Amino acid sequence: MASSELAIGHLAPSELDDAGALVAESGWNQVAADWRIFQEFGTAYAVRDHARVIATAATLPYGRRAWISMVLVAGTHRRRGLATQLLNRCIADIQAKGLTPALDATPAGRTVYAPLGFQECWGFARFASQARTPTLVSLPAPIAVQSITDAMWTALCAYDAKIFGADRSYVLNRMRGRLPAANLFATRGDRITGMMLGREGRTASHLGPLIAEDDATAIALLHAALSAISGTVYIDIADAKSEVRRWLEASGFATQRPFTRMLLGQNRSLDDLGRTYAVIGPEFG
Repeated sequence: MASSELAIGHLAPSELDDAGALVAESGWNQVAADWRIFQEFGTAYAVRDHARVIATAATLPYGRRAWISMVLVAGTHRRRGLATQLLNRCIADIQAKGLTPALDATPAGRTVYAPLGFQECWGFARFASQARTPTLVSLPAPIAVQSITDAMWTALCAYDAKIFGADRSYVLNRMRGRLPAANLFATRGDRITGMMLGREGRTASHLGPLIAEDDATAIALLHAALSAISGTVYIDIADAKSEVRRWLEASGFATQRPFTRMLLGQNRSLDDLGRTYAVIGPEFG
């Protein structure tokens, strides 16, 4: 059957191993828990050939936006138009709901998305480290870094919504607890000044989101988490956060690849860029 004749359906819970095989083939980091977020709160699409999933895509709504990600095609079926078909399906379904399609693009992806009307908003880069020595930080006396508790969770989700520009507590709920050492928040007195989560991945632990009032708070949260995490770590840091990027490099991180946040027909993101340090990841926004 030609690729043009293959139907786009929904990824079934029983097909997560197939989806995981596509992730592994592409060298990506997602695990089954990530796919379940799309299945529960968004849409996970699948294309099958002889009952085997050979291509995927996913969408996830956030307020007035909906993310597009997880566009994966098996090597044996690439360059046959499947990625374009999946992307167009995602865009059509999102617009039918009155939402704006959004995505985080690699440099190669930018050349595909720009002709479709996606506009650049801001950039970030993945920093990676296999071994590191987090540089010691001297915290301003008022900053306190603590593990996230149930008592603080509602307030932290509200703090995040103001910075991200939409409530995404349903996604944060699924992130919380997956990497306990990264479940941290910062305060000055009785005021929340920062928050970070993390998750385990197929090849690395991934830190994010990281939101904070200033560089010192962001670095304090990172230092606390990285001091307790071993193995490879990824973090996707905003281009504008030069001081934090320098701190990561001094601690043993190196830039792996850049990304650009893009919205269809818009060049202004809803994120509070002054307080956005690291995204959850390009798949989740």
